[in-house]
Amino acid sequence: MSVIDSALSQIRQLQPYSPGKPVEELERELGIGNAIKLASNENPLGFSPLVADVLTRASKHVELYPDANAYYLKQRLAQKLGVEQNQITIGNGSNDVLDLVARSFLDSSAAAVYSQYAFMVYAMVVQACGAKAQVAEAMGSDAAQPYGHDLDAMRAVIADNTAVIFIANPNNPTGTWLESDKLKSFIEQVPEHIVIVIDEAYFEYVDLERYPNSLQWLDQHPNLVVTRTFSKIYGIAGLRIGYCVSSPELCDLFNRVRQPFNGNTLALAAAQAALDDDAFVEQSRRSNQQGLQFMQAWFDKHGLDYIPSAGNFLTVRFGGDSARVYQSLLERGIIVRPVANYNMTDFLRISVGSKPQLEQMFAALENIL
Repeated sequence: MSVIDSALSQIRQLQPYSPGKPVEELERELGIGNAIKLASNENPLGFSPLVADVLTRASKHVELYPDANAYYLKQRLAQKLGVEQNQITIGNGSNDVLDLVARSFLDSSAAAVYSQYAFMVYAMVVQACGAKAQVAEAMGSDAAQPYGHDLDAMRAVIADNTAVIFIANPNNPTGTWLESDKLKSFIEQVPEHIVIVIDEAYFEYVDLERYPNSLQWLDQHPNLVVTRTFSKIYGIAGLRIGYCVSSPELCDLFNRVRQPFNGNTLALAAAQAALDDDAFVEQSRRSNQQGLQFMQAWFDKHGLDYIPSAGNFLTVRFGGDSARVYQSLLERGIIVRPVANYNMTDFLRISVGSKPQLEQMFAALENIL
């Protein structure tokens, strides 16, 4: 028996997360420059000027370990969100926090519920813990939220061994979202011993009347965990910083399994500065709405269906041509995201880029299609 055979079976069977192709890799492969990436839902505006200023200062102290308790970032978050510092757990991106939840509550005797086309990391952390996945069938293609979370179906698969429920709102890769009254009703019907994770990675991009801020329910539901990130609208994905807000009791558990120093010095400083620039966030939100409208109008004109999105991306149906379109765009220096690993082989997910980036992609698609 080899050393690999002695590894846990669920780890041997785990498929690694497949990120969007890096720009540098494509340029190296094709021998080109000026490639564009519309694959990872990054902010095309970059990050706040306040972040640039603080990174210069923070970089002078990288020989020292970071603040393991992230005191000043949690203080700023608590002020901005209206919660207490002892409710906040810092993660190396919000994916790290999802893993903390899984490792705190899941093992081979437990199970977790998530939707059919939900964020891939839920399946990964569940399998890594050896837990059972209880996958609920998603909404149909003709629903108001196509391929989105069906809360009735999720409720139906809850079993005696269910320990965690993962809900993305909005969801990646579909962009679909849940209305406040429906989500609140679902939370109220879930047994109190089950942890409910509301993943709000794209929260700051949403400007819809009935979209909820799940933080407002924490006092009534001590089994609720809300995760957010600085990787999307705040534009600092490369520094890897996210967090969750929960009851102090759950926060204490997560900090017991959290790796020490999982938020580095630059990330902590940048996140704190990013929170102070409301104007940049608002500019990013407006730019994203304009970009979504620009994309929708082009795909409507060309008769291509897409899933209505509340995030900073659009998932577009290219049918049997999706693999060819993806490869053809790559050959023209344009990276988008295949979602075949979600069993959505007819679709490509396209991030909202800047107007010049989108115009470059549309010109390429005119030729390819």
